[in-house]
Amino acid sequence: MTTTTYQFIQCGVQDGIATITLNNSPVNVLDIPMMTEINAALDSIMSQDVAVIVFNAVNKAFCAGVDVSDHAEDKVDEMVKQFHGIFRRLASSDALSIAAVNGAALGGGMELACFCDIVLASAKSKFGQPEVKVGVFPPVAAAMLPLQIGTRKAIELVVCGETIKADEAHRIGLVNHVYEVESFDENVETYLSNLRTLSRPVIKMAKKACTVADRSEVMSRLDEAEKIYMEELMKLADAHEGIAAFLEKREANWSHS
Repeated sequence: MTTTTYQFIQCGVQDGIATITLNNSPVNVLDIPMMTEINAALDSIMSQDVAVIVFNAVNKAFCAGVDVSDHAEDKVDEMVKQFHGIFRRLASSDALSIAAVNGAALGGGMELACFCDIVLASAKSKFGQPEVKVGVFPPVAAAMLPLQIGTRKAIELVVCGETIKADEAHRIGLVNHVYEVESFDENVETYLSNLRTLSRPVIKMAKKACTVADRSEVMSRLDEAEKIYMEELMKLADAHEGIAAFLEKREANWSHS
């Protein structure tokens, strides 16, 4: 295996399978430097003979989302550029993407996991988009979830900020398989071992055939959601109040404007 260690992630490639491990203690919050590293790792991976990209994590959660402080007015442009850059890179790749989720996947963490082609979750995992509670919304989830689980359930997650457990995520089609916590790593490795027996170019071509139409649709939707986020949401007083309230650990005082 060839391994590259960054400050907040690790990236390894072996037998046509690349693994990006989130490692930003304690809950793998995605800040701008970490997202920049993920994009650099993806650029490196996509220049190699890779058929599968796996996202996994160490620490207490898979990922607790994007750093709220990076939503501040002086950082939000760069945050969106780096965060959405991850999804635009994944959408441009024919490699099969897999999220191995053993813990909470919240906010941007849920978006990262569920944007992948396949989600393998442990029984203790949970998935949620709580951004509305701090006065913003998740553009990637708004773009992809209606196509994955239908508009009604997507609205519950994106608009109402609902969090669901692994079994419910499996029931509605967000998760492919749920494994017991004790055997999670073993089951993920078995899943990957089966992929290693297949032809790499055939994996990529089959994935491309399955996703080519939806991929362009999701990217078009993301462009529109991003535009609403940057040009409309960021002009609301409530968006800045919600972020400030979270950082100051107080209740938000919504002006509804």
